[in-house]
Amino acid sequence: MTRKNIISTSWANGVCRANDININYLRTGGNKPPLIALHGLAGSGACWSQLARALEKDYDVIMPDARGHGLSSAPQHGYTYQDHANDVIELIRTLGIKSPYLLGHSMGGMTAAMVASRLGFAISGLVLADPTFISPEWQEGVYESGVVEQHLQLLKSTKEALFKEAKAKHRYRSSELIEHIVQARLQTNVKAFDVLIPPNPEFEELIRNVYVPTLLVLGSEGIVSAETARALHRLNPDLQYKLIPDAGHGLPYDEPARLAAAVDAFLKPAATSVRRVKTQTRVNPFIASFAF
Repeated sequence: MTRKNIISTSWANGVCRANDININYLRTGGNKPPLIALHGLAGSGACWSQLARALEKDYDVIMPDARGHGLSSAPQHGYTYQDHANDVIELIRTLGIKSPYLLGHSMGGMTAAMVASRLGFAISGLVLADPTFISPEWQEGVYESGVVEQHLQLLKSTKEALFKEAKAKHRYRSSELIEHIVQARLQTNVKAFDVLIPPNPEFEELIRNVYVPTLLVLGSEGIVSAETARALHRLNPDLQYKLIPDAGHGLPYDEPARLAAAVDAFLKPAATSVRRVKTQTRVNPFIASFAF
């Protein structure tokens, strides 16, 4: 295939040693506020490329490949959200990233929430794009849905065949982005799907323990409902939420411009907002996204 590559030639492609594995990452660079973007299951850092191009003027966007994904190492074990969060924390430490913003989609959203709950004021803000904030029953259904078998079958196909299938199904996605999505899927180790093994982390408790400005971005046809968003705001008044109408779970793929605008509009005022003081008392269609 000879389609245009939307990864800029000016971006850095590096490898960070973290927790005895190699974490590959893309980085737009520059003396700008750092924004770490964490992709979803079966994605890669490159899948953020379209959104990163919209944000790189104002942010140093760092796009790591999670373990078992992209060009990062794929160990035999260690694919819990805790493991993913440990990798992000070590990436921040090793690269010497100061006060980053975190942006996470789907699996990356849950990972970002976990990192934020652990690092406290060491991060500047948090954006969650339709994270895997689902009930235990839904989690069980995802695990038993056959997505691992589907992935194994998909790995037997060719990149060209998968591209044609994905382009036919998602005709509004750019060809360049679809190529990155297909490549990421083919690079995803089957062990990466272990993150689906129940139970998920208790996302209410994670959000309760985030102390920086937070934006939850929902698609009207996504997996996190407006009702859940309202409940999380009641738990943590620093959490705002924004609904993108006529959008599903694949926000970075289907709505990169609207997602980038929401991220930018939120982060700029967040840089000057007053952070909440930590105290002992506080105010109190996922499966389909894996198919081409």
